[in-house]
Order: sequence, then structure tokens, then C-alpha cells
Amino acid sequence: MEKRDYAILSGIAVLAITVGGFATNQPLSEYLVSGTTETANTAVMMAWIIWWALVAGFAIAGGVEAWISTETVSELLEGHSLRELGYGTFFGFISSSCSYSAVATAKNFLKQGASAAAALGAYMFAATNLVIEIGIVIWLLLGWQFLLADFLGGLLLIGLMTVGFVYVVPDEMVGQAKQNAVGGREPTEQDPVCGIEVNPDETDHVVETDGGTHYFCSESCAESFDPEEANTTIKDSITSKQGWKRLADKQWKEWSMLWEDIAIGFVFAGILAGFVPDSAWTALFANEILGLPAFVVWTTILGAFIGVATFVCSVGNVLFATVLWTEGLSFGGVLSYIFADLIIPPLMDAYRGYYGGTFAAILSGIIFVAAVISGLVVYIVFASLDLIPPRAGTRIAEIAIELDYKAVLNVLATGLFVVLYYLHRDSSMDSGASGGQGSAAD
Repeated sequence: MEKRDYAILSGIAVLAITVGGFATNQPLSEYLVSGTTETANTAVMMAWIIWWALVAGFAIAGGVEAWISTETVSELLEGHSLRELGYGTFFGFISSSCSYSAVATAKNFLKQGASAAAALGAYMFAATNLVIEIGIVIWLLLGWQFLLADFLGGLLLIGLMTVGFVYVVPDEMVGQAKQNAVGGREPTEQDPVCGIEVNPDETDHVVETDGGTHYFCSESCAESFDPEEANTTIKDSITSKQGWKRLADKQWKEWSMLWEDIAIGFVFAGILAGFVPDSAWTALFANEILGLPAFVVWTTILGAFIGVATFVCSVGNVLFATVLWTEGLSFGGVLSYIFADLIIPPLMDAYRGYYGGTFAAILSGIIFVAAVISGLVVYIVFASLDLIPPRAGTRIAEIAIELDYKAVLNVLATGLFVVLYYLHRDSSMDSGASGGQGSAAD
């Protein structure tokens, strides 16, 4: 995040504490002490509940990314039929949960020939909101009903975005966006040893194998390249130390991209739970003010706006959503809030830089509208089937750390985290010794 983003987030936190100070009946000193205590308790308890899920989710994502080749993915996303959308959704599901990484990867798919529907709709959304670790965290904090709603609503949102790209946005505008994404960059290949991008027309280090032509950034990388490893099967990767080193590198990359969002999610969820009194939430979300139909529509739109304004995405978004649900936001509003994490201001800036201002505005508008409609439709379906879960009556901060299954899973997860860290460090030292520059990167 940039300094500007931190300044905005700090302003939102100060505003929340100030509003709570005016709304509370407690003396100011007591309000600040109790709010700080509940903020810390909420953050710690959320971390306690989902730590094992984060470690397991990132490890699974790292294994998929390290052991399964995705070089031909863009060729599978060239159309917008159910086949291409299915591939985009699947590769997003097994990919990174980092919104920034998903946006950058979707841009690369688009400039390599993928359709806007498959790359910017199916892949980009699935890689942010339908990935394994997000699903586990939603299940742990919000329940299986929200997990099912997130999945079904996500598929509906992908369908709505496809309709927008195919029938609303002119083909010429999509073509211009692809040209802007290419941006006149010279063609690059990835060094299979260190992961650095290499211009194939300029490097002198090239190795021909049965698997194709490989380009390297330096002589040491070319000399350390093992053709057999390049053709390693999933079984070989799972049963070899080198395969687990590649997994460790990939999962550590996930942590390095996401730790800020996760930490901010913990802190903001704690601030909202600790400093904003129930009376303020009631005034904002009260059903009685507008009546049920208007309340649902209003709060679903409001949820999407909150998603844009909070600057929080990925796993951190689910932490914040848990507090919003506990404090009275509608079922559809919580879903639209989660779905809107692809249109936070930093990502809209990225769209503008990748595709130009006009297409960025259209893309952001399509995501916003699709998020609201998906939230409303899923709410109607779940309400008619009586699947909306009862609102949580107990704050997360009141959950105690006990010697139960969560403790066992957290201990095992911590052990796995430590092992993967040392494998990553060992791999980085090996790459440095051979002339590479750290762990592999996309």
C-alpha cells in the first residue's frame, strides 16, 4: 500500500472512533479503555480462529502454483463460452487470493489473447473471492450458509460480468483496452531458475530441450538448469525436497503480498467492534426505518459502497464483513461488500494504468452493479429457502482460547509454517549462490 492509502485508512479509523465517542453513553476515558481492549481481543480471537486456515490455504495455493504449469492458460481463455468461463473460474479458484496479483495476472491473460469475460470476469473474480483459503475463512467466521452464498453469488457475478462484456461493452473498446495492456512492451520469457523476466532477443543464455526453448538471465542460471526438473510431474514434486522448496517459495510470495491486507483486516475489524457502539450500527442498518424490501435494497447497495471505501481486499475483507454482519448489515449487503473488493481505489488506479481511464471506469461500474445484483438475488433465494443464518449474538472477542480442535490445528499449522519458511530460506540461498535473484516469481 502507498502512504496515501495508509492516510485514508487512518482517517477512517479516527472517524469511527470519533463517531463512537459521540454515540456512547460511557465517560470518554472508560470508552477509550474498553474500546482498545475489545479491539485487541477481537483481532487476537480472529487470528486464533483462522490462523490454521491461512497457513493451510496458502500452502495449498503454493503447491498448485508451483507444481501445475499454467503456461497455456491464456489459450484456454480466448472465448466467452461456458468452456472458457469454466477454465477461467477453475484457474482462479486454484490460484492466488491476492487481489493485486489476480488483477495483474488477468491483465497478462488479456494481452495474450484471452477474452475480457474469461480473464477479467471469471479468472480475476474467482482468484480473489472463490479461492480455497477465502472459502475456509468465510466458513469459520460466517458459517456454511455464507460460504454457499459466496460461491453461488460469485458464479452469478461472473455471468453478469460476461453479459456486460459481450453485450454492453463495444468490441472496439475491449480491443483498445488490450492494446493499452500490451503498451508496446518487448516480449519476455521467464527464467525457469530464478523467475526473472528475460527478453528472448537480447539474452545470450538459451537452452533447447524436448520441452521447448528456455531463456535465462545469466550463465549461472543456465548452468544450474535441470531439464528433467522442468518436466517434473506432480508426483515427483510431491515426493522431492526441491518440489517442496518451490511450494515454499510460492506460498511465501503469497504471505508477502497479503500480510498487510490481513493485518489491516484484523485491526479494522477490532476497531469497529470495539469503538462503534450498537446504537450507531442500529441507526445505519435499522430495518424499521425503511421497511424490509427497501432495507434489503439499500443495505446491499451500501455494502458495495463500504467495500469500495474501506481499501481492504482479500482475506482482510472477510474479517471486516464478519463485524458488519454481527452489527446488523443485511445478508445481501455483506455479500455485496465482499464482492466489491475488486473496486477499491488502488485497484481502480491499476485498471486505469493498464487499460485506460474509460475502460477502467466501465470495468469498475460493471463490477459494482454485478456485486449489488448478485447480493440481492442471493438474498432473495436464500430468504425464500430459509437459509439465511441467525445473526451472531456473541462477539468474537468473547470467544476464549481453549485447548480444543482449534488449538491442535493452530499448533500443526505453526509447525508447517516454520518448516516452509526454512525451505524457502534454503531455496533463496541456493538461488543466490547460483547467481539468481531470490525465489521464483510470476
